[in-house]
Amino acid sequence: MTTPNPVTNQTRYHIAVVDDEVDMLDVLQDVLQEEGYRVSALRSGQALHELIAHDPVDLIVLDLKLAGENGLQVAREIRATSPVPIMMLTGKGDETDRILGLEVAADDFLMKPFNLRELMARVHALLRRSKQLSVTLQAVADQDHECLWFDDWRLDLTRRVLYDPHSQPVNLTFGEYNLLESLVTSANHVLSRDSLLERTRGTDSDSFDRSIDVLILRLRRKIETNPKHPRYILTERGLGYVFQAQVRKR
Repeated sequence: MTTPNPVTNQTRYHIAVVDDEVDMLDVLQDVLQEEGYRVSALRSGQALHELIAHDPVDLIVLDLKLAGENGLQVAREIRATSPVPIMMLTGKGDETDRILGLEVAADDFLMKPFNLRELMARVHALLRRSKQLSVTLQAVADQDHECLWFDDWRLDLTRRVLYDPHSQPVNLTFGEYNLLESLVTSANHVLSRDSLLERTRGTDSDSFDRSIDVLILRLRRKIETNPKHPRYILTERGLGYVFQAQVRKR
């Protein structure tokens, strides 16, 4: 594997890396530190919980297979209380677990063995979007919000929040929101899976094709009255997906 060129302006970001393989943990820690990130290298989910209780992180890189622990369960527990981006590391034979992970928690997956440049591209993309969110939230307290409406649903582009017809916020993960925004802002236009991957991750991806399909399924469960017969997010077989609605800007 080739080490990326170092970047020195990333120190403000805190990344937690969780892997029970010492060699892999050392490689990830070294590479991320060379990029200028502050890194906490951990070997268990319990250590991760203890860390974030007193030292919040900006990104979690979590191995799916931890000794004596279930990486998916660790991700579920984190997601229940925090929107922090989660990237899961998986093996070649873990496709079922990858799909389950996308359904419940993770924002991205990377299959071992991986190229370090690909790892850093994914890390940069997730952190860039996370930073945009936090900066926006701090800057807009006294500003009008840019919103898109479809029927009685409201997508607040400024705060990155979806409100249901009863004005209640809908709990969306980092990846779910990115996908929904991409669909709504291109309403009534078919978007391919490749296009959606690029829009939601900010980088080209070799991820298995089911990742976008699973995110679509999650969104349908949250906004459709009948997810099996969707009104808004429609499948265009062989082409991709289309968000079908009259979208209004206010």
